[in-house]
Amino acid sequence: MTHIFFEPSIDPGIKDVIQAQLEAIEAEHNARILFAIESGSRAWGFPSPDSDYDVRFVYAHKDDWYLSLTPGRDVIELPIDGDLDINGWDIRKALNLLLKPNPVLLEWLSSPIHYRWNTTVCEALIGFSKQVTHGAACLHHYLHLGQRQWKVYIEGKDEVSLKKYFYIVRPAMAIRWLRLRPDSAPPMNFQALMAGTDVPEALQVRLLDLLAAKSRTKELGLAPRVPEIDEFVTGEFDWAASATSEVSRASDKVDVQADDLFRDIVRGAV
Repeated sequence: MTHIFFEPSIDPGIKDVIQAQLEAIEAEHNARILFAIESGSRAWGFPSPDSDYDVRFVYAHKDDWYLSLTPGRDVIELPIDGDLDINGWDIRKALNLLLKPNPVLLEWLSSPIHYRWNTTVCEALIGFSKQVTHGAACLHHYLHLGQRQWKVYIEGKDEVSLKKYFYIVRPAMAIRWLRLRPDSAPPMNFQALMAGTDVPEALQVRLLDLLAAKSRTKELGLAPRVPEIDEFVTGEFDWAASATSEVSRASDKVDVQADDLFRDIVRGAV
């Protein structure tokens, strides 16, 4: 097995800018940010030198905010500013999505890069997420995502942008994770996915070579398709297409637990 290394890092100057933006959000919206993480190629494990900073967060308002006849907006989005893309979800929206479950929120909770991290709240959210069935919903999500990317960037082309392979291989790798570990959600980080899915050695070598090249240059350019990657991706997509079944919804008991967790978070009990 090839050794896979990933050292998540963010420039301290950028961190300071992001922290200032998060503080401004809390002041403007009278909200409390529960966690803020990096979600994108820098957290996925295949950044380029010019990759954006995709900051995602979950927040809670004061309890009176939720006691209104007119529901408030449940997302906060800042205009994209240069390399900064910052937006987040209200905790009620986040928990409702977690009940589906929503693989995006599950990924946020597994991000290797934290800007804010309320340990007590995050441990409660992670613990609760483990009671929700991930398999069918995650499988459907990653299959749909991967097939869409395949049609846009790979299908029908003799030469492709090599960096686009990662946007297709990551969902395929997540599908493989779910096939081998149906009771746990796939991690956000690509290297962690590879390490936990027993990927064939030949494919690992090709992917690690591409990772190294992508980390050094803004664009890898066009090149012939990589047979090992194509075979892996189509094989996982074919398996997922045959395995996908109706998405199961959380039980009423879990719904009650989610309500209790929501109230505890808003009241500051956790």
